[in-house]
Amino acid sequence: MSQPFIHTLADVHSTTIGTGTRIWQFVVALAGAKIGQDCNVCSHCLIENDVVIGDRVTVKSGVQLWDGLRVGDDVFIGPNASFANDRFPRSKITPEKFLQTEVEKGASIGAGATILPGITIGRNAMVAAGAVVTRSVPPNAIVVGNPAKIVGYVDADRNKGDIGEGQAVIVGAQETQVRGVSLHRMPRVIDIRGSLTVGEFDRSIPFAVKRYFMVFDVPSMETRGEHAHRVCHQFLICVRGCCAVVADDGTHRQEFLLDRPDVGIHLPPMVWGIQYKYSADAVLLVYASHYYDNADYIRNYSEFRQLVGASA
Repeated sequence: MSQPFIHTLADVHSTTIGTGTRIWQFVVALAGAKIGQDCNVCSHCLIENDVVIGDRVTVKSGVQLWDGLRVGDDVFIGPNASFANDRFPRSKITPEKFLQTEVEKGASIGAGATILPGITIGRNAMVAAGAVVTRSVPPNAIVVGNPAKIVGYVDADRNKGDIGEGQAVIVGAQETQVRGVSLHRMPRVIDIRGSLTVGEFDRSIPFAVKRYFMVFDVPSMETRGEHAHRVCHQFLICVRGCCAVVADDGTHRQEFLLDRPDVGIHLPPMVWGIQYKYSADAVLLVYASHYYDNADYIRNYSEFRQLVGASA
């Protein structure tokens, strides 16, 4: 493996730099900085002391990496992206400890984005150019705007599996690309007196139900779910308005739009579920196979991936 390349016009004091890393002209790297292998740090960047950069990271020109920043492997940081480490900065006043900001493995940050301190950019997330990120971004989320909000999820197929207008009306279950997840079309009876839809537990809803809950009055920018269950099954129906559901088995990820009360989605155990894009009038009804048990929840996406044996 090749030794790190440091341009003669760079001012690099750190001695913790991995093999194969290239540091270009007018980069300043202070003594405490730790930089991994096969990184590419472009010109006119600053790296402070309490900064840890993983392997195969790309840092484009004009980026300042301040104390408290932790950058995982395979991260891309676009030109002139800005990181902060003090929520209430004052001239000549230094906090006892800077807030730690973490950019997890595989995340990408677009040109000119601003990342506020003390938050986490989740694994494989994508921050759009110019976005202002004011709170943590979940794994795989795509965020845009000021303040940044989630508009999608990376590699979530939205073109297959949806049951919607214009498709043949076939009552029953339809398999999806995500292991164990199925979409269900319930009977719908249209009458001059009003419409009716019906489902039967252990039949159209494929498990015995012990609990239900409803989610409503969700601000449009909020995301719910973001967890998997160890043993509990769930069946989701948006009985009013609409919302999007993302299902992820650690290998395949798919997004579904629930926008009618005769369509539901079955999320079995060990599937990561996310609900977002709530309409203002959305009411999401969720049936569950088990009583509430906090120990049944897996709330950390990295832990979930390990449990399902997902590849790195």
